[in-house]
Amino acid sequence: TDAPERAMIRIRKGVYREKLFIDRRNIRLVGDGADRTVIVWNDHATKLLPDGTPYHTFNSYTLFAGADDFVAEDLSIVNDAGYGDKIGQAVAAYVDGDRAVFRRCRFVGWQDTLFTGPLPLRPVDRPTFGGPREGAPRRPTRQYYEDCRIEGDVDFIFGSATAVFRGCEIFSRRRPLEAGLPEPRASGWIAAPSTPEDAPCGYVFIGCRLTGDAPPRSVYLGRPWRDHGSAIYLNCEMGAHIRPEGWDDWNERGVRGTARFAEYGSTGPGAAPAGARARWSRRLTDEEAESLTAARVLSGADGWNPSPPDESTEGEGEEPPC
Repeated sequence: TDAPERAMIRIRKGVYREKLFIDRRNIRLVGDGADRTVIVWNDHATKLLPDGTPYHTFNSYTLFAGADDFVAEDLSIVNDAGYGDKIGQAVAAYVDGDRAVFRRCRFVGWQDTLFTGPLPLRPVDRPTFGGPREGAPRRPTRQYYEDCRIEGDVDFIFGSATAVFRGCEIFSRRRPLEAGLPEPRASGWIAAPSTPEDAPCGYVFIGCRLTGDAPPRSVYLGRPWRDHGSAIYLNCEMGAHIRPEGWDDWNERGVRGTARFAEYGSTGPGAAPAGARARWSRRLTDEEAESLTAARVLSGADGWNPSPPDESTEGEGEEPPC
């Protein structure tokens, strides 16, 4: 049964090789630091279930957090199965509850590191998605990531949630098969949102640092996994690995005008001058940027605000300018 009040589970320092499935509300996991408390597993998309069918993406998680009001702090969630060119997708965390919060956590993988549920309406290339939410009703979720580090290479933050990433380090890993190539090529995509059409916002990155060891100009800020994918980078520092065009148009969703990608106040060598980004993306106005706060993006009907108390809540409850 669900915990009537928040239940805290303290996880002491150590490396815990196990697969976690959490489907009770009000659970809080607290580690001894992301560099000291590590939860790691190695399932992946091409691994076979006992009946001989593949795991596919959504059974490959190390941590499944599927209930509301989940909190994790000061720990690492790792999938060390390897990179996708050899084993396919390998999810570190599958988060599918409303009002989920992660603070000072580290997510490590290669392809599809962090899945922010719910699932899209239907798969593109097979009859079912598989995984722990197969057949379950879809419902919107809000998620908040603060001072976290997320590592991967291909679509390593993906899904349909409305999620705010505040003060996070987003680390693009150099793909092993590209080591030593004389010319940089596409090394990855940070975000692959599948935001529902009726959701005002998808992913909002606020004050994040985009770092990595991928080659210069080889990583896209994102691409739309579904038609109405939405992502915004607000006042983020971008490394030299970010491509000048910024956004990749997946199946021409941007050209067709359904994808919703924007940025404002980007700095660093990966911040392109006006006109260099994909022509179907946009820059927020000063007024839009000023009003785009975590409190406003995530408040919803219940006024949820997991952001620091010093952040302005002006406009909370109003539709954000995503």
